Amino acid sequence: MRAPARSGALAGLRVLELSGIGPGPFAAMLLGDMGADVVRVDRPEVLRGPAVQPTDLLRRSRRSVALDLKSEHDLGILLRLVDRADVLIEGYRPGVAERLGFGPKVCLDRNPGLVYGRMTGWGQGGPLAQTAGHDITYLAVSGALHVVGRAGEPPAIPVNLLGDFGGGSAYLVMGILAALHERHTSGLGQVVDAAIVDGAASLTTFLHGLVHSGEWQDERGVNLLDSGRPWYDVYRCSDDRHVAVGALEPKFFAELMHGLGLDPDSWDRDDESSWPALRAELAGRFASRTRDEWSEHFAGTDACVAPVLGLAEAAISAHARARQAFVTVDEVAQPAPAPRLSRTPSRGLTPPAGHGEHAAEVLGEWGVAGIDGGRAGAPTSSG
Repeated sequence: MRAPARSGALAGLRVLELSGIGPGPFAAMLLGDMGADVVRVDRPEVLRGPAVQPTDLLRRSRRSVALDLKSEHDLGILLRLVDRADVLIEGYRPGVAERLGFGPKVCLDRNPGLVYGRMTGWGQGGPLAQTAGHDITYLAVSGALHVVGRAGEPPAIPVNLLGDFGGGSAYLVMGILAALHERHTSGLGQVVDAAIVDGAASLTTFLHGLVHSGEWQDERGVNLLDSGRPWYDVYRCSDDRHVAVGALEPKFFAELMHGLGLDPDSWDRDDESSWPALRAELAGRFASRTRDEWSEHFAGTDACVAPVLGLAEAAISAHARARQAFVTVDEVAQPAPAPRLSRTPSRGLTPPAGHGEHAAEVLGEWGVAGIDGGRAGAPTSSG
């Protein structure tokens, strides 16, 4: 099936994504969502494996070819694609792309305008660069994991949203777009060294400032935004579901208290000794009704009380429906492209690409078809 014409702010941008997992694919998805022509280079062995499912959402918004990068023939095809690309994304350990023959020097010598995006956990240099790791290990070393959790408890694990996708993908995309912008002046591409450990540390910038100013303690669960205050926390309801409370400012705190039938003036928020009693009072009040009852009760107020929704619930919430924040593609509901651009909105979201299914189409459009009489997308021997 031929993909629909791409539209969006990045339409016309050609991106090569060398297959990987986690932050690299998510970065490629974000670029594709914004209209870039993203081509994923899959490994031939996946052609013999299970078919891509419509639920493999990190493969959406791009096309796929399959190349054996250990084969001289298929490496030649990749390098011809590089000649025509604006961006390349790879997520190998440092040195692997160089050993396989498509490292930054080779690619930039062929295409000086190429932006070469490298996505790793530890970065291209440093004592940990060759060490295996995952989101949780990068967060641990960056300091970001230390700050997530409650007082007296071990650090909480924020899935892999904070490291892989926040500290990794988002910073890789920012680096790529910055390099593309600079290329308008110099005409030259460059290497983007995006490391999850760097991005996760960057996300803690404001906390470092608060620590230095004495406004934040370097321990969990005792600060303004980490459950250290009773009016900024999560409370269990009578149905064992939860509400999130974020009544930071005094006027919002007053609305919260009035909504709970309490007198805000009877509590001195500056008196830390009163916080345990206030927390117990709030917990008792919220435990008296269900989550949805509290959600309805506080609807339309500025008490900053919100229901903690599950993933399926979030997709069908009234606010999400009003903003069309989720779309359905091949009967799979999924988050819509974000952010939203007024003049060049993203359209034509495509389902996850099958392994190698667009080989002839991509090579023809990119002017690379028929190299040495070969055919990309077919399994080849490892030369």
